[in-house]
Amino acid sequence: MQKRRLGVIVNPIAGMGGRVGLTGTVGRETLARARALGAAPVAPARAARAFALLRPLAETVELLAPPGTMGAELLRAVGLAVREVGRDPAADTSPEHTREAAEWMQRLGAELLLFAGGDGTARDILGVIGGRVPMLGIPTGVKMHSAVFAASPDAAGEVACAWFAPGGARIGLREAEVMDLDEEAIRAGRVSARLFGHAQVPHLPRLVQNAKAGPRPDDEAEIAALAGRLAAGMAPGRLYLLGPGTSTRRIAERLTLPKTLLGVDAILDRRLLAADLNENALLALLDEAPRPVTLIVGVTGGQGFLFGRGNQQLSPPVLRRIGRENIIVMAGAGKLGALDPPWLRADTGDPETDRWLSGYRRVETGPDRSMIMRLVA
Repeated sequence: MQKRRLGVIVNPIAGMGGRVGLTGTVGRETLARARALGAAPVAPARAARAFALLRPLAETVELLAPPGTMGAELLRAVGLAVREVGRDPAADTSPEHTREAAEWMQRLGAELLLFAGGDGTARDILGVIGGRVPMLGIPTGVKMHSAVFAASPDAAGEVACAWFAPGGARIGLREAEVMDLDEEAIRAGRVSARLFGHAQVPHLPRLVQNAKAGPRPDDEAEIAALAGRLAAGMAPGRLYLLGPGTSTRRIAERLTLPKTLLGVDAILDRRLLAADLNENALLALLDEAPRPVTLIVGVTGGQGFLFGRGNQQLSPPVLRRIGRENIIVMAGAGKLGALDPPWLRADTGDPETDRWLSGYRRVETGPDRSMIMRLVA
């Protein structure tokens, strides 16, 4: 009996900019800067988590992958046989390598294309396969605003197994947005994603994330009032870290301080201590700061992520030093009510830390209002 086919593509440099405070690794200059800041690859380990769950498919599904670090090497490392297609990039991969690999997968009849990367990788693949081949992303990038990604690497492996299980082809498909940051909006001081097209993605809402959604106008007044209360309540001598986003920026505005829109900033005694901190800078600051330290973060609209989407500098070591009890979550009630499924998520790169963060959390929605939300790993 002829085996069904699963195409696999890994962008091994995806996500390297996250912990060092960059918004991505697109382009040679940005990659060089990430490496100069001490960035290390994260995609191979995250992809391997998904690939390890594919072992039950070994007898019935043929795995197609480019040579080397773009797939074949990682699949063999978890004990899976693979048919190599395309060329080995040898050095750093490029969008051309990704597009060429996607063309091979389509030509050879892959029923699903499983890729490890971020929004840029999703755009490259969509440009080749359009809606002709279903695709699913193993989240290894920095932002991942698109709706083509699984909620975690493990979730990606689960979805692929479900798709190829007996009867798996009956899993529905949905049209999913492929997005990326709108650079013009960022220059105007807004976090906004731009639509590049639609892909076909297996429809398993518990395991596959939605596209990022912007702030809701009906939440604005309450969030502004909440920001004022949080700013007024900052204790002398206590270090406050403000995560990325427009909600936390409101706090800085109340203090008449600048705020890095996509970065993590530190405030001490109502003054800006440091801006746009990466993981190493945060760890150094936490080593020196008196405890406790307060971290204030927002919720990714449409997706529900607290950590793991656009704020990887808030890494597991950083979060552990801050402490779960010292994290304040702020989000509009409308944003929370629109989440589907109705829970918060964490995808820090460390499953143990994700479980440590999980449970029920209070989310501040206004100066005198809050909601209890479940956070799932």
